[in-house]
Amino acid sequence: MADLVVIGFPNEAKADEGNDSYRPVFSGNQDRTHESRMNKSTSPLSALVFAFALWAVMPPSIAAASTASETVREFYQTLLYNMQNGPSVGQRGRVARLAPVVPRVFDIPYMTQLAIGPTWVTLPEPERRQVLQAFERYITAVYAERFDKYSGERLEVIGEQPTSHGTMVNTQIVKASGEPVTLNYLMVNGSGGPQIGDVYLNGTISELAARRADFSSTLRTQGVPGLIAALNNKALTLAPALSGSSSGR
Repeated sequence: MADLVVIGFPNEAKADEGNDSYRPVFSGNQDRTHESRMNKSTSPLSALVFAFALWAVMPPSIAAASTASETVREFYQTLLYNMQNGPSVGQRGRVARLAPVVPRVFDIPYMTQLAIGPTWVTLPEPERRQVLQAFERYITAVYAERFDKYSGERLEVIGEQPTSHGTMVNTQIVKASGEPVTLNYLMVNGSGGPQIGDVYLNGTISELAARRADFSSTLRTQGVPGLIAALNNKALTLAPALSGSSSGR
């Protein structure tokens, strides 16, 4: 049976828009400071108690998103909250809700590096940080603007399967008319566990490929500063509330 999450798809026309639609790091070593400080003579029972205590104080969002499907589920729960409370919390409230979730469920460095392409390796660190911040703000703005009201559609998390690039989480958005729209997520192993690396509409249309085409055009004509400015301008156009937020890293 499919794992069913009730969610809305606020505006069908928006999902079919062009470049401004969002259809919808790399792994690091875990911190072993606590482990290295534990006395080698610690008994197994003490170690078990320590491990349980550590798990108990972990933020629920970190402990919960242990599989690819659960990461997608966490993201949709945030969108569902924004949709159900959209009119009352307003755009600023939706942005505030999404801002900490986007960098947790999306592998922003992975997506940005692939979208920019070979130019990434030539960028100095300050420019890399600015591009990452701008791309993160843009994703936050898109979802804050799109998912702003609830109309009873359903989203079904059908399952997941391994691929050569990661794990694909298969979902369907079922419109009020009963028509399903396939929306799949490529999950990669990011710094926080399984994270979204790409989004596929109808199972085949890659969001990352579309973004790369956009980025390449801007980079050719305006360079990296132009790309950063373009992403920030798009974000502020979609969600002016970002001007007063700190969604960037």
